[in-house]
Amino acid sequence: MTGDVAGDRDSDVLVVGAGPVGLAAAVHARAAGLDVLVVDRRTGTLDKACGEGLLPGALHAVRALGADPPGRPLAGISYRAPGRHADHRFTAGEGRGVRRTALHEALSKRAADVGAQLLHGRVTALRQDATGVEVELVPGGTGGDAGRAPVALRAGWLLGCDGLHSTVRRLAGLDVGPGRRAGRPAAGRYGLRRHFQVPPWTDLVEVHWSPHAEAYVTPVGPDTVGVALLGPRSVCGAGFDALLRTQFPELGAHLATATAAGSVLGAGPLRQRSRRRSAGRVRLVGDASGYVDALTGEGVRVGLAQAEAAVRHLQDAGAYERAWRTATRDYRALTTGLLAWASSPARRALVPAAERAPWLYGAVVERLAR
Repeated sequence: MTGDVAGDRDSDVLVVGAGPVGLAAAVHARAAGLDVLVVDRRTGTLDKACGEGLLPGALHAVRALGADPPGRPLAGISYRAPGRHADHRFTAGEGRGVRRTALHEALSKRAADVGAQLLHGRVTALRQDATGVEVELVPGGTGGDAGRAPVALRAGWLLGCDGLHSTVRRLAGLDVGPGRRAGRPAAGRYGLRRHFQVPPWTDLVEVHWSPHAEAYVTPVGPDTVGVALLGPRSVCGAGFDALLRTQFPELGAHLATATAAGSVLGAGPLRQRSRRRSAGRVRLVGDASGYVDALTGEGVRVGLAQAEAAVRHLQDAGAYERAWRTATRDYRALTTGLLAWASSPARRALVPAAERAPWLYGAVVERLAR
């Protein structure tokens, strides 16, 4: 594919969102010979509340882009409950615990090295016709655009890689409102993450299960672990410290003497849906295209696969929709199934079942690690 920038275009491809998925899309577009502008309202090195574990498949995908962020080797996954645990070590190579900031820095440098341009601003409007897409952009970073007049940017294609609460999804008319149960809004799940300065005590990602929440402990450096807590709003609303203390007393005691590093970041509600992945010359990619939950830790791998597919099928919306379904099929099936189990009265049996059937637990982990 080669670029066909018309005289009135600022770029072949406009990528909204400079997270890992947006930067990956920019790298793929440049490899396809396209001019790329990446727009994000945030400035500096970007962070996000996430588990920060790159499973082997995700690490391979990041390296294939030409980036190799520093971190801590991950050898497998451990499901844990009081008095029980089920461990499985990856059979096809290591993963890596990587600070989100380190991942962003590595991919941002790679995108810049291949010629992608970055603009800071907030997209406020979107229009498109048969030959391109135009957005209104208020220049400036977060909180620094007051009183600034919007400018127009035009591109042949727009990739919405702007996360769970995607502006592009809304402006393109692809947003689906929150689900409802029995006439009431469906309960949402949220995530909280904080780092602790303590030497990692394992090379596994630990997933601690309590009656109402999950805690993901990921080694991300020689003296740092990340702890991500997931649960319904009614539980996460208590705050990180209270949630750690009440839901995970054993883990809380382990971290009692560790120094908290940085502030708590939050995300949610995690469940997001889109009507479809394309509207004219707009494509939704990554979390913006729809998200089930963070339970299985596959967000980066699935998002990077979507980024590659979006660029490869840029001119064929139907082909991208089919590729999107293929790339997300396992994630959607496994995460939906695990979430249903975790939300049922059988939740307490999850870790004991994994312990009693290591072959089945291992098969699931290997599927996630691909």
